[in-house]
Amino acid sequence: MKKILLFAMLFSLCTFANAQRNVEIVEPVKQNLEDTGKRTIKRKVAIGRFSNETQYAKGIFYDKENDPMRKQALDILSAKLAASGKFLLLERDDLASLLEEAEKSDNSLATIGADYMIIGSITEFGRKNTGKNGVFTNVKTQTVEAAVAIRLVDVATGLIIYSDEGKGSAEITTKTTMGIGGQASYDATLSDKAISEAIGQLVENIINKCTDKPWRTFFLSYDDNAQLIAGGASQGIKVGDTFAVKTKGKKVKNPQTGVMIELPGKQIGTVTVSATGGDTPETEYSFVSFTGNGTTINADKLTDYYIEEIK
Repeated sequence: MKKILLFAMLFSLCTFANAQRNVEIVEPVKQNLEDTGKRTIKRKVAIGRFSNETQYAKGIFYDKENDPMRKQALDILSAKLAASGKFLLLERDDLASLLEEAEKSDNSLATIGADYMIIGSITEFGRKNTGKNGVFTNVKTQTVEAAVAIRLVDVATGLIIYSDEGKGSAEITTKTTMGIGGQASYDATLSDKAISEAIGQLVENIINKCTDKPWRTFFLSYDDNAQLIAGGASQGIKVGDTFAVKTKGKKVKNPQTGVMIELPGKQIGTVTVSATGGDTPETEYSFVSFTGNGTTINADKLTDYYIEEIK
């Protein structure tokens, strides 16, 4: 009996130094969204709706508008898109509150139209505990799994150009040996990590889809004194940038889908940015100089033209 107790004490002392390192948190892989060096003009993106479609934590007093998981997912997506440096993010979730505050302060709030709108939802969410008990060792694991679905809509056409679902998981494992070791109770941060991983899987595809289509803007004014186009510094437009000037193509209806399709326009020249101005993204503009290839701009019909990024 004494030999057994002595063996147990020696075993305990040998494992004590490592016991504190037995708590292991498995975090999701962080996606690298750093700029690759190629400059991209920022697209205007709005997150139109983000909902929680799961039954997790939905009791009798559940408030859909104030769902914490819904707002958490929206904030995570906004943060990841902003971190990419490729978007001008527009507020939509709290737009009603912003308009109300602007009205109280006798200020007018001008809303800006988006190029793309993101619609998302949390489609799966669950938490489970698993464990394994041995003679001397007990292992307990908490695991959270989440799935997020995203739809990316081209505002100009109303068509869904990208739709996908990402899944993420996070877990924490605790191990005790003869009662010595880390103890872990309910860990709320696992929910954040699982949702963040699921959204992170989709962000790169959102960036690629939004930047596949050339950036486009329009003339604001065209006369002998000034030639102005919409867009400025906040979107990444710089002095010396050159863009193509095209006439709008003919619109035809696709009989197969019923969707109106704008055919490619004809390039009639280029514009080069000489200066930028404006205080906010809504009021920004750029001074340009037009160089035509034998065609002039009809200042009375500026809506017949558009300015497009040269890929």
